[in-house]
Amino acid sequence: MTELESEVLPLPPRYRFRDLLLGDQSFQSDDRVQVEFYVNENTFKERLKLFFIKNQRSSLRIRLFNFSLKLLTCLLYIVRVLLDNPEEGIGCWECEKQNYTAFNQSTNINWSHIFWVDRKTPLWAVQVSIALISFLETMLLTYLSYKGNIWEQIFRISFVLEMINTVPFIITIFWPPLRNLFIPVFLNCWLAKYALENMINDLHRAIQRTQSAMFNQVLILICTLLCLVFTGTCGIQHLERAGEKLSLFKSFYFCIVTFSTVGYGDVTPKIWPSQLLVVIMICVALVVLPLQFEELVYLWMERQKSGGNYSRHRAQTEKHVVLCVSSLKIDLLMDFLNEFYAHPRLQDYYVVILCPTEMDIQVRRVLQIPLWSQRVIYLQGSALKDQDLMRAKMDNGEACFILSSRNEVDRTAADHQTILRAWAVKDFAPNCPLYVQILKPENKFHVKFADHVVCEEECKYAMLALNCVCPATSTLITLLVHTSRGQEGQESPEQWQRMYGRCSGNEVYHIRMGDSKFFMEYEGKSFTYAAFHAHKKYGVCLIGIRREENKSILLNPGPRHIMAASDTCFYINITKEENSAFIFKQEEKQKKKGFAGRGSYDGPSRLPVHSIIASMGTVAMDLQNTECRPANSSKLALPAENGSGTRRPSIAPVLELADTSSLLPCDLLSDQSEDEMTQSDEEGSAVLEYVKGYPPNSPYIGSSPTLCHLLPEKAPFCCLRLDKGCKHNSFEDAKAYGFKNKLIIVSAETAGNGLYNFIVPLRAYYRSRKELNPIVLLLDNKPEHHFLEAICCFPMVYYMEGTIDNLDSLLQCGIIYADNLVVVDKESTMSAEEDYMADAKTIVNVQTMFRLFPSLSIITELTHPSNMRFMQFRAKDSYSLALSKLEKRERENGSNLAFMFRLPFAAGRVFSISMLDTLLYQSFVKDYMITITRLLLGLDTTPGSGYLCAMKITEDDLWIRTYGRLFQKLCSSSAEIPIGIYRTESHMFATSEPHDIRAQDCEDTKDVKEHWGIKTSHHRNSCSSDQSEHPLLRRKSMQWARRLSRKGNKHSSKTAEWISQQRLSLYRRSERQELSELVKNRMKHLGLPTTGYDEMNDHQNTLSYVLINPPPDTRLELNDIVYLIRSDPLAHVANDGHSRKSSCSNKLGSGNPETRDETQL
Repeated sequence: MTELESEVLPLPPRYRFRDLLLGDQSFQSDDRVQVEFYVNENTFKERLKLFFIKNQRSSLRIRLFNFSLKLLTCLLYIVRVLLDNPEEGIGCWECEKQNYTAFNQSTNINWSHIFWVDRKTPLWAVQVSIALISFLETMLLTYLSYKGNIWEQIFRISFVLEMINTVPFIITIFWPPLRNLFIPVFLNCWLAKYALENMINDLHRAIQRTQSAMFNQVLILICTLLCLVFTGTCGIQHLERAGEKLSLFKSFYFCIVTFSTVGYGDVTPKIWPSQLLVVIMICVALVVLPLQFEELVYLWMERQKSGGNYSRHRAQTEKHVVLCVSSLKIDLLMDFLNEFYAHPRLQDYYVVILCPTEMDIQVRRVLQIPLWSQRVIYLQGSALKDQDLMRAKMDNGEACFILSSRNEVDRTAADHQTILRAWAVKDFAPNCPLYVQILKPENKFHVKFADHVVCEEECKYAMLALNCVCPATSTLITLLVHTSRGQEGQESPEQWQRMYGRCSGNEVYHIRMGDSKFFMEYEGKSFTYAAFHAHKKYGVCLIGIRREENKSILLNPGPRHIMAASDTCFYINITKEENSAFIFKQEEKQKKKGFAGRGSYDGPSRLPVHSIIASMGTVAMDLQNTECRPANSSKLALPAENGSGTRRPSIAPVLELADTSSLLPCDLLSDQSEDEMTQSDEEGSAVLEYVKGYPPNSPYIGSSPTLCHLLPEKAPFCCLRLDKGCKHNSFEDAKAYGFKNKLIIVSAETAGNGLYNFIVPLRAYYRSRKELNPIVLLLDNKPEHHFLEAICCFPMVYYMEGTIDNLDSLLQCGIIYADNLVVVDKESTMSAEEDYMADAKTIVNVQTMFRLFPSLSIITELTHPSNMRFMQFRAKDSYSLALSKLEKRERENGSNLAFMFRLPFAAGRVFSISMLDTLLYQSFVKDYMITITRLLLGLDTTPGSGYLCAMKITEDDLWIRTYGRLFQKLCSSSAEIPIGIYRTESHMFATSEPHDIRAQDCEDTKDVKEHWGIKTSHHRNSCSSDQSEHPLLRRKSMQWARRLSRKGNKHSSKTAEWISQQRLSLYRRSERQELSELVKNRMKHLGLPTTGYDEMNDHQNTLSYVLINPPPDTRLELNDIVYLIRSDPLAHVANDGHSRKSSCSNKLGSGNPETRDETQL
């Protein structure tokens, strides 16, 4: 045992451990041989090739040395020419010299002047040494590059030039008389050029960085020109030694004059060898230079297409952002540039566009405008290539915007490209902030690492859903996320356009409360108190806050939230507080006297005198008196639970701190009083009790959990089919179900996962159970199993297969019982040859439905915002023509919202998701905009944060009079924050055809006007072809005929005109009756009752628009819809453990089906 141990001791410790594991000591005495493995072949030739050719760094050093040798030989040749003096005699070395001047006047060429030169011995020694080194290096490289064809190596131009310039010098070592032999060493300039090209290539390989091909080609061209001039200069100077003696400078002068095609003629070659050399040099220049210039022009054109590079020096001294897109369209580019540069602090930023496709003509023209050419750089390249990301200097960028191509037919494939781009940018520049736009919600979790992500389908469907319960939510959100000066429409003669354009300038801003003049005085007060008094005093609308210790944004946290100096306040205003000038009321006392006579309300929507807002980013605000109103002013009392109540003499003041006795919590989880009502008697089925909870199945990863109304048990898939009965029920159409509330129909191509976000906001827990609208999904294709699994837990959600261009499908899904029809853009239309034709089918189908169902509210999504002018199209309407001119004028004035005055957009009837692209752009400056938008749309639910809803102004509420008093009423009673008004007005759309319609000749005109004054359209869609002309003559045709007959011959001159108008009206009525008969016949054919369709009448001509944060003294009008941010009821339940089950409802609005939410206190 001791012998074995003695043998173990010399072994290294690692072998002891291995032998201990193996347990066999017999291997310890074996001989071990270390084997070396070589990456390359271990031969002498391969090792030399590795050093001289394959290894980039060593090869670079050798080529640099070779380049230096060639330049040195050219320099030594110039030294030899300057030291050479032919007058001292010429001839071979150590031979008898012949005098130069003896043959100077001879007409014969003395060739000895050309063959022999005077070369000093030290100079000869240096040139021989350099030639020997160059010869050995050339032979070695030729040997290493040999691949079987020796003649290919020998007849290379570089090899031939090397032999000409090196072999004669080596021969002079052994034959001294040839030391004065002329050798054209100046030809080494071409070898230097060749070495420089190889050196640049090795330099790129060694440091893994590529210079611009344009730079390389320019360098090669310059070297070619220098070599031509240097070769011509040296050759002519040497040959002219046998003729007229020319100095080196005169030869250089002659070459420059000759190659530039100037040709003064003062210096010319005298003998034919030099003249022949000139001819040869000119021929070479005519062949070589055009090839070089052609390559340079080609690269320049390619660079114009690809955009070149963004230099690193600029990236280090300037700020820039990178925009990555699949294909750059002019609309997308202008939306980005207008929104990005709308912020003053971004004026010094540069925008680098990285796009794999070539610029189209429109984009090229725009980028040539001086306004953009100095700030926008277009690079053609891919975000998946590090070289292109390096060209864009992504690692030095302030941000990277990655936008998806929504015009692709396959949006999933477009998302996959976006995901790869985001991954590539994150891998290359991990510190660069990412702003990513994704199309499909199921792909969102792949880019959750990005700083800001906007999912298009999530926002789109949630916005369309809110449009059904809060009219024109899409217009409200679009105006909020666009940057505007509030100057649009101010020169219009229409009052509504001026007010609508002025209020559209409101945006969301933020400020720390301790630094704010708006809110600093309300420290320690309740949120509701601060919101009301800030609006009353400054005209700003406080909508939310964010605690310093909590990063969550809370919209309307309610009166129980006490404002702190460290809170970040989010408010809506024309401009931010930092750009505002405060004019105190005492300083304007004299100015106010001039307006005393106009202090009362003098118009239906007059802008207030005290809210004077400047157009160039400065707001002049009047600090109003904050005293409370007198106690004897009128005030609405809180209605009792049974609906009976009396009005108090005034509106209660908003308390500084929450009063639990006046603010009753709304326990939505325990209050079942409104849901214990039995269903309609026509429906004999048992009452279904709904429960509140979170949906058990989400169709995609990353959806925010939302408390919703759910069924106690999941509905079978067969019961979700609306048009087919099953073993559980035999209903086959919407009428058979006997729904109490109007339907909401959604027409989509496929049941995508984004459609789930349409259902969730309409089934949220804060919606009243008895006012939930049935949802019918009209799908072109059958939904997949996982989608049905996700929606089967929601109450009153059905689907059926069909299209909107099929009348039978529309009738079966219950369109005559529907309140809203949502038409979603279809992916299959993206393949149109002309981009803007993608909406053609949708527009025509919607226009047809307007004719067939004129009272139906249709909300349409379009691909291109410019196509919204075709919605509610009236060919001969002069008012639409005036709106078109107004849009063009606003666009010329630089407005980002030129389309805002189109009636369908103003009324919230049309929407394009591309309008929300600005949401992502604004997030670069306002990082909270995506969060606030998602909270408003109900996509995210933060505990304690409120939600968006709406209420309607009825006749019983007109005593409140102004928007400011309504603000006080809501804050004092239910702690709700109003943010805007949706107003519907009657309007007479005049036609362009001349018709002499006089009010004094027809009393019915006055009757109709009075009827309009009393009864206003309930923000329904009023577009139908039979409303396009003569709105006063299209109704009550029989009454018009009777009145005309009673007039007799009193106005015989006008009778013919009235009869012609009556015939036109009857013609229109017959067209309407024809459409009505068509629909009724189809309903009878399908076995559907026609009673519901008879009730669908044409609505009056109306126009609707949104007023964001109107001034406090704006008059309320009948049927106004007020947008509210209601506080979270669950927050009250969580704070009060003894919450009562009573629900105090402050019904400022009636039970209008389009405003489902009651004001709960």
